[in-house]
Amino acid sequence: MKTQLLEISPVLPSQDINRDVLWYEKYVGFKLLHKDSMYAVMRRENLCIHLQWHADTEDDPLLGGSVIKIFVKNITPIFQEFVEKGTVKPDKLRLQTPWKTNEFGFYDLNKNAIFIVEDI
Repeated sequence: MKTQLLEISPVLPSQDINRDVLWYEKYVGFKLLHKDSMYAVMRRENLCIHLQWHADTEDDPLLGGSVIKIFVKNITPIFQEFVEKGTVKPDKLRLQTPWKTNEFGFYDLNKNAIFIVEDI
């Protein structure tokens, strides 16, 4: 079976998750789906935004790049495709994460992080 691409979601840096969740609710009409001290997921109709805390320092893992998540159904074929192309190593597929996904990720040439994610 082929991988089905479902949606793409930006992961935006935030220096204050609580503040930014309130702003997106009040001014952009998004509703909170999940939040902890480091991460929030918000949705409005079929649009989804993820907020991830970043310190904007030298030690910050973002280092100026952006993050996107591409949600799929049936992650195995696209993972195998990217292993064959040399995009990712065979040990990079994370199955049954604590946040209930199967996923893998890689960086493009501009240090943008790209995650392929399957909800389970």
